Amino acid sequence: MALSRRPKILKAGLILLDPETTEIERIVALQYNPEALNHAYEIRGAGENNRSEPLRLIGPPVETLTVEAFLDATDQMEFPDENPDAAKRGVQGAISVLEMLIYPDSDQLLANRQMASEGRLEILPMEKYLTLFVWGKDRVLPVRVTQFSVNEEDFTPDLYPLRARVSLTLRVLSVDDLGFDHRGGSLYLRYHKTKERFAKKVQSADLEILGSISLE
Repeated sequence: MALSRRPKILKAGLILLDPETTEIERIVALQYNPEALNHAYEIRGAGENNRSEPLRLIGPPVETLTVEAFLDATDQMEFPDENPDAAKRGVQGAISVLEMLIYPDSDQLLANRQMASEGRLEILPMEKYLTLFVWGKDRVLPVRVTQFSVNEEDFTPDLYPLRARVSLTLRVLSVDDLGFDHRGGSLYLRYHKTKERFAKKVQSADLEILGSISLE
């Protein structure tokens, strides 16, 4: 049998970890890799508050990623026995998995309600997964979802969506957020070091390329 020479295409996705044990709770692979991955950086410089130190950085930039993914149940519905949930509810299940990134657990809501009714004052905010965004082996980033939108398209007779476009805005969590000893912090630091390693591999350009300039 002839072997295909086509490279294996990796899937982008999310890994959800227990925030206390950091054990894997769930892996979410995006059905189709997004066509674009947008980055935005907020530089954290000392010069913003101290004009005598305009070149100093006080930490890593605040990096924000924007990802738009497409969900489609058409192919799965051709094989309903293998994909019973998609055959019945289209992409509603896939949307719900992503929505659970931003919804607290209902059990936690009820537990907080019970504590409030008992007059307990120390009700802690509800902790969610430690979420890792995966875009290839060199980019495994701890993130927090800051914005999430869904545009549903086409529906079953029972009004379940057959297709949907999902937009995720993710704030990268750095060592300033998680600390150096946290598992997420160590993953961020590896990402940071990878950037440095890639940058060092690029040869510096010759000054002549920029024209007849003087730095005297």
